[in-house]
Amino acid sequence: MAWLWPLCVLFPAFMLSVTANTPPRFASNMTSVSLPEDLPVGDTVFWLVATDSDNDPLTYGISGPYAYFFSVNSSTGEVKLASPLDFETLRSFKITISVNDNHNPATKELPVIVEDRNDNVPVFQGSEFSANISETLPVGSVVFSVVAKDEDSGTGGIVRYFIEKVIPSTDDSKNLFRILDNGVIVLNGSLNYNSKSAFYQLQLKACDSGGMLNGEPKTQCSQPVFLSISVLDEPDLDPQFVREFYSASVAEDAVLGTSVLKVEAVDGDKGINDIVTYNITNSTRSGWFSIGEDGVIEVSGPLDREQLLNENEEVQIQVTATEKNLNIYEQEASVSIWVTIRVTDVNDHKPEFYNCSLPDCSFSPQEAQVNFVGYVDEHTSARIPIDDLTMVAYDPDQGDSGTFLLSVEGEDAEAFSVSPERAAGSVSVQVVVRNSALVDYEKKIEMKVQVVATDSVSNNSSVATVTIHLRDINDHRPTFSQNLYELTVPEHSPTGYVVTSSIKATDPDMGEWGRITYSLLAGNGDDLFEVDPNSGNVTVKNGTGLDREKQAVYYLTLQATDGGNQSGTTTLQITLLDINDNTPVVRGSYNVFVPEGDSDVSVTIQAYDDDQPDTNNSRLLFSLLPGPYSQNFSIDSDTGVLRNLEPLDREDIDPALEGQIVLTVRVADCGKPPRSTDVNVTITVEDINDNPPIFNQSSYEFFVKERDPGEFVGTVKACDADQTQANNRISFSLSGTGVSNFIVRGNVLAQGCAEGSIWLLPDVSLDYEAQKFFNLKVSAENPGPQNFNSTANVMVTVVDVNDEPPTLVTASLQAISVAENGSQYGQVAQVKAQDVDTAALLSIELVDVLCTKDNVDVGSVCHGWFSVDSNGSVYVNQSEAIDYEACHLVTLVVRAHDLTTDSGFEAYSSNGTLLINIEDKNDNAPYFLPDHQTFVIIPELVLPSQTVAYVQARDEDSQDNKIIEFSIPSADFVSKNGATSPVQVFRITRSVEADLYTGNIQLVTNLDSTLQGTYQVTVQAEDKPVVGPALKAQTTLNLFTVDQSYRVRLQFSTNKDEVGAHVEEIKAALVQATRTTVYVVTIQNIDSVTRAQVQSYLDAYFVFSNGTALTLNELNMMIRRDQDSLTQLLEQGLVVVSSQESQESDQPKLLTSVIIGLGVAMVLVLVILITALLCVRKSYQRKLQAMKAGKEARKTPIEAMTSSAANIPGTNMFNTERANPMLDLPTKDLGLEYLSSGDLDNVSLNSLDKNAVDLDTDSKEIKRKPLPHNSPEPDPEPLSAVLSGRPVSTGRQQKRDLSFTNPGLDTVDL
Repeated sequence: MAWLWPLCVLFPAFMLSVTANTPPRFASNMTSVSLPEDLPVGDTVFWLVATDSDNDPLTYGISGPYAYFFSVNSSTGEVKLASPLDFETLRSFKITISVNDNHNPATKELPVIVEDRNDNVPVFQGSEFSANISETLPVGSVVFSVVAKDEDSGTGGIVRYFIEKVIPSTDDSKNLFRILDNGVIVLNGSLNYNSKSAFYQLQLKACDSGGMLNGEPKTQCSQPVFLSISVLDEPDLDPQFVREFYSASVAEDAVLGTSVLKVEAVDGDKGINDIVTYNITNSTRSGWFSIGEDGVIEVSGPLDREQLLNENEEVQIQVTATEKNLNIYEQEASVSIWVTIRVTDVNDHKPEFYNCSLPDCSFSPQEAQVNFVGYVDEHTSARIPIDDLTMVAYDPDQGDSGTFLLSVEGEDAEAFSVSPERAAGSVSVQVVVRNSALVDYEKKIEMKVQVVATDSVSNNSSVATVTIHLRDINDHRPTFSQNLYELTVPEHSPTGYVVTSSIKATDPDMGEWGRITYSLLAGNGDDLFEVDPNSGNVTVKNGTGLDREKQAVYYLTLQATDGGNQSGTTTLQITLLDINDNTPVVRGSYNVFVPEGDSDVSVTIQAYDDDQPDTNNSRLLFSLLPGPYSQNFSIDSDTGVLRNLEPLDREDIDPALEGQIVLTVRVADCGKPPRSTDVNVTITVEDINDNPPIFNQSSYEFFVKERDPGEFVGTVKACDADQTQANNRISFSLSGTGVSNFIVRGNVLAQGCAEGSIWLLPDVSLDYEAQKFFNLKVSAENPGPQNFNSTANVMVTVVDVNDEPPTLVTASLQAISVAENGSQYGQVAQVKAQDVDTAALLSIELVDVLCTKDNVDVGSVCHGWFSVDSNGSVYVNQSEAIDYEACHLVTLVVRAHDLTTDSGFEAYSSNGTLLINIEDKNDNAPYFLPDHQTFVIIPELVLPSQTVAYVQARDEDSQDNKIIEFSIPSADFVSKNGATSPVQVFRITRSVEADLYTGNIQLVTNLDSTLQGTYQVTVQAEDKPVVGPALKAQTTLNLFTVDQSYRVRLQFSTNKDEVGAHVEEIKAALVQATRTTVYVVTIQNIDSVTRAQVQSYLDAYFVFSNGTALTLNELNMMIRRDQDSLTQLLEQGLVVVSSQESQESDQPKLLTSVIIGLGVAMVLVLVILITALLCVRKSYQRKLQAMKAGKEARKTPIEAMTSSAANIPGTNMFNTERANPMLDLPTKDLGLEYLSSGDLDNVSLNSLDKNAVDLDTDSKEIKRKPLPHNSPEPDPEPLSAVLSGRPVSTGRQQKRDLSFTNPGLDTVDL
């Protein structure tokens, strides 16, 4: 603190100097400057104008980062442009203008606004200007987009686009494209690769909308660019044949594979040139020709010119050319053409015969014939042609090749000849009679000749066989082989019955003359028989009239007549045969009465038959038809005697029949088919009392409850087989031990049966404990002289009363386990119960269901999971609903119910419990717990292995299924400009506490503290099940980084130990003021001697919960707003808040406090001193100036004194060269740069501008800029240095390159 005492001594003088001179002031209109960017360098841009109330000489200056744009005349304040302006680079900036009256400098920030001028031309973006478009592109489609940028603003930056030229330049392409205002080029017309150009080149130009430049309107245009547009051919055209017509000729004997001609087609789309394939799609002669892939048409089948005579000997072939690929419409692209091929003739045919008549013959090869038929009457005259013969000979060859000879061959060739014998092309052929004597029907009815046609050139021939049928004449009458035919026919034969079909008449004549017609001449029986006129079959005409018993023989005359009406006859003898047409007749009726027992039955059946005696038709046979009792009887088949085989028993007969047996006897003859008559024989068997009563059971067992008097015991039943009421009556009686307790009541039933109901006496009840069983005997008696009876045993069991409750079997209530989530189905347990009562009927009932989780009741969540059947079976009812996470233990409360327990007794058992433990399955994926905390990383504060963030996760499964492992699948750094890059700087560790898994994200390496952005870390939680696939979940954390630019330094007047001891109080005050989290980086001492008041500093970051941090200015504002926090911080010794990079060079805050204190203490002294100083100040200055002028005069060379310029020593006037009047040197050579405007940069009107915290905001101080590091020791007083170091000049041309600096007060100032 000792250095402060000299200041206290100098302070009064300093105060006098300051208060004695007022600083200059800039003109009030110097608030901002607007300059056009096209202003030429060297032009005057504005003037610095200031006023000084003291009229001191003023020196102007400009400083700041952008001072290089200007040069200033320090004396006049004229400012010229030193460096060109550019609106696009820097639209506005601030400069610091200064004025100095050599006592008090004044500075001011002057905003400079750069006005835009249209000095930039539009520039097309990108380097490649080419596009490929389809020829089918619709009109109005976008072809290409160009962008040109103009850095100017306003209309000078609005770009317009133009198409200057289209190459090729045709009327069609002139307006084919147009460009929109946004640079989009669209198609304005249709394209065609084949008929129009396949390539276009567009010359594009971009111009702005005009603006001012150098004071004149100016429109700027870009250099032209060329857009190359290639039109892509699309498959939209069909192929085309290179020729319009194809024709060729080929000999009809050409071998297979012979090339005829080649067709060629090309793809209509020249830019695609697709492969073209060929095929024949139509032809007038299918199969004759084929075409290959190369378009060559070849012979593929035998050729025949003669088949083309009606087609001008030409074959028309339709060839279709098809492109390999489909066109743009997904259809085949094809074209067809007709090809004409003429087939030339060769002698390849022989003459052939056809069955047709000229000129209607088609002469197709398929119609050629080798067999012909004709007719002729026998002995026809010579030269007469045979009838019905249509024969044509034909040779399709031309000229001599088509001429042929005709002749006749064969065994009958002597009888016939052919006409004509020579012909060409086609001719009708006639076969004529040559020798009529040989044409004899009696010798041959059919004759054959071979007509031969021989080719006159090749001698090839064809032969046709002509079959000639001879027609006969009528020269014979019909004859029968016999004069008498003996025939038989059954009587009553049906109409149409064939009597004979073998009687035929013969006639050698043929045809109509040999056709025979049969008929019956009138006579006996002609109304009963008829003959077929064509076949001669004799049939029955009226079968009902044929009765042997009326007439046995008939005689008929059969006549045969031919087509010439000649006839012959024969006699038919027809004898009727007997048939079985009469049914046997039974005489009388048959009813027999016999008593049951040993009586015999003998009945003779009498019958007769009217058919022919001594034949099978009249022979009778007797038989007994099957019936209910026919097996007990027999009948003699010949005599008809009916007898019984064994004694008859009335009881064996159905009672409903009342003893009657009806037998059916059939009387049949032996004819074919046999005829029969049935007759009933009724035998009545009379009843006698010959059967005792019989019980339906040999013994009976009945159950009776104890203590119930008059209880019904049971029913016995007995039957008597006798069928009459007099013989089957039954009465019952009881006997045996204890019979006095019972009574039996009889009741008659139908069909000889009766029942006896056994009861306890009304006043008698049984006692189970006294007697459990009663053995009785019941008797059934049949009244009558026979005295028939029978007995049966009766066991009466006394039934105990059900008076004991059931009990549950403990072993069946053992706890079980069931897995969750549909893992188990069906029965899982069996609850059992028991009852000591003999008649117990037990049912298991579900009383209640308890759901617990970790021994805590969870309500009814599990009520539907299980069901209990009445037999005790426990089933899984809702397997999919079972959830371990909802319920760990299901308790089924059950009981047993005896459904047969007598009233008045307990029917239910005590309640039992069946525990069902729910087994966990890995059905729950891990999930992250929501945490709204924001994680912030300050790279310079965190170290490797330090936790920078964490996540927490749970898994609702149990045991091993809930174990969670953490991993980091990916981590990216997202910078503030949006760029993303992967990083590998994090790892994750796991910790567990009470099933809560925590994943701590730690650093692997140090982070770059200069990076600005966010780390996005993806964390994955995955469980580790023993069985089944693992389940996983992911979450992404944002770790915000706070870079070094947000590091703030707080300077304290106490040392670091004291600051460290109160760091928590300091942080609390800062948190209160800023509402941020304070991260302390370091606390260090300051060793600089210039920091007399500051002893230590604390570097820290102030971070909000959203990851943003406070800047230095924001922190200052918040601290100043919170007076309480500011007071606390000042109490802790806070002096300055600054950034880390700032280098403090201002006077300590303590100096200001001392000066203020001294000023207050010495206010009275100052008033006296100021008055004295004002009186002597002007006199002192004049003396000092005179002293300096004298020194200068003594040292100044003679030539300097003779200068023509006006030098006025002791004044502030300058010579015409603007040199200092004292030394006649330019200002820059006097080392007075410390008075330039650059020295005023550190002056501030408010101490907060330098980040110093002042209690008195009105106090001001002047900061001195520290000396540069390379500056030498302080220079001596400038005037002394100049005078002592300046030699006597020998001429005015001596160089003056001296310069000095003045870091402190000197004698000139004093």
